[in-house]
Amino acid sequence: MDTTPSAERSAVRKVAIRLVPFVALMFFINYLDRTAISFAGPNGMNHDIALSAAQFGFASGVFFIGYILLEVPSNLALHKFGARRWLARIMVSWGIVAALFTWVPNAEGLYILRFALGVAEAGFFPGAILFLSLWVPAKHRSKILALFYLAQPLTTVIGAPLAGALMQQHGLFGLEGWRFMYLGVAIPAIIVGVVAWFYLSDKPADAKWLTSDEKEWLTGALAREAQTTAAAQHVSAWKALGNGRVWILSFIYFGFIYGLYALGFFLPTIIKGFETQFGTKLDVFQQGLITAIPYLPAAVVLFLWSRDASRRGVRTWHIAVPALVGGVSIPLALAANNPVATVAVITVTACAIFAALPNFWTVPTRFLTGAAAAAGIALINTVGNIAGFAAGYVTGALKDWTGSYVVPMFVVGGFMVLSSILMVVLARRGTAADATPDNDHLDTVSSH
Repeated sequence: MDTTPSAERSAVRKVAIRLVPFVALMFFINYLDRTAISFAGPNGMNHDIALSAAQFGFASGVFFIGYILLEVPSNLALHKFGARRWLARIMVSWGIVAALFTWVPNAEGLYILRFALGVAEAGFFPGAILFLSLWVPAKHRSKILALFYLAQPLTTVIGAPLAGALMQQHGLFGLEGWRFMYLGVAIPAIIVGVVAWFYLSDKPADAKWLTSDEKEWLTGALAREAQTTAAAQHVSAWKALGNGRVWILSFIYFGFIYGLYALGFFLPTIIKGFETQFGTKLDVFQQGLITAIPYLPAAVVLFLWSRDASRRGVRTWHIAVPALVGGVSIPLALAANNPVATVAVITVTACAIFAALPNFWTVPTRFLTGAAAAAGIALINTVGNIAGFAAGYVTGALKDWTGSYVVPMFVVGGFMVLSSILMVVLARRGTAADATPDNDHLDTVSSH
């Protein structure tokens, strides 16, 4: 028998229907814009502006330097000015920068624009996580964040073929196919950013689409939760930046992101290499379809794994086991002797990464609130995104140095296995114990 009050059920359902798809759309555009380079590189850009694998990797990764520098300040600004205004501002800014890639002249120009794109996008992802966390209490958060996170694998499912189709428009407006693709994925960011200003609300009390009972329940539940968390922890924004749990979670996230972006930036290049390795002939659109294959099962696994986590309460193994599976499977892709086997193993890796990520993000907001949550989430994302730079540059440099992707993929697998180990250590130390279905919280103790 369902004993959940009707106002609670309807309020959470409306948040899931009204806000999550729109914020997921914003995330879809965000991830597509930052990874557009992975499609452009092997399909004309590397040749046209004379990039080596290491230069391509550096251009992929330098985005995260700009992103990292402004991550924490941007998220604190979001907390101060409101998510609606700040997220809309971020989208319009990065849309303008993304459009400039259409006319990038050389490697140096590419580096500058990738850095500027990171500056423009800084704060978007942790801001989106924080925004959604401010709309639902902890026991519903895993479900809401899982629905939001579906946008990331679906970005590649839809975005890879879309990028391929755009690049096939070679010569339109006098542009090479890869240049037209950059323009095609930039314009939606500006449009949706303007819409976000009018569509989003900063908090439940401002939402005209909620009934008075729903507003009262959401506002009351969130206020009680914030009061309890604040009373128990007394963590300020500055203290959150020195909190031991926050830093351990940052290193765990580093491993996830290293795997995610090594896969994201270099998978199209690896698939392009099937032609040389296996004699497979594929046009640009077909390459995009194959790039999308691992991400559709990943979206399904993400949803099912997170639903289980929501039902049981997020437990350590919901995060540690996928990290271990992903870390072990990445090097196994190198042993595959045909394209089908290679894509199958990569699919396992993608499923593992995306199963862990949404459940991971339920942890910080269980012991941080207010400005501390903004700072803590931003710090975790900042440290994690150092891996975004490292994954691109190190993978490309090691490939140039060794002549293959064998060593780079073992490095990727090693970081993910380390994340799994750290998650278990964190739980055993008592700083992030398993949640229970009854109270759906992570027990915490003071950090060192």
